[in-house]
Amino acid sequence: MNLSEYKEIIKQAIANEVEARKFYDDAANTLKDPYLKKLFASLAEEEKKHRDILTKIYTSGTMDRYFSESRDYKVAETVDEPELSMEMKPADAFALAMKKEEAAMKQYTEMAAMCDDDGKRQVFLDLAAMERDHKLKMESAFIDIGYPEVW
Repeated sequence: MNLSEYKEIIKQAIANEVEARKFYDDAANTLKDPYLKKLFASLAEEEKKHRDILTKIYTSGTMDRYFSESRDYKVAETVDEPELSMEMKPADAFALAMKKEEAAMKQYTEMAAMCDDDGKRQVFLDLAAMERDHKLKMESAFIDIGYPEVW
């Protein structure tokens, strides 16, 4: 893989983060509950941070590894994706967020599996690790709010 191919992958990842931020911003503007509005606005900011990190990687001109594997509780895999609604409960909001992160993680993992080029495969695995880390944060919040008895 050359630098141009690497940058193209990162450019697409940046576009994915922009799309995710738009979803969270739209959700924040759709919901009535002030707590959920704030929650989705903060998720939008997280996606902005991801975009900023990826933009720095894009402009760095290097092909270093930036993300490491993180734990995966696989909580997202055990719940259905709720529909965004104005009457959404906080646990459902976190479930929706973790399902979105799970989908992004799976997309990058599948792209890695399809790569013949070891360098490209590693870039996609790194991007999957970034999404897995965000998914882990959402899963922890989901457990905290959805299952307070575990405190």
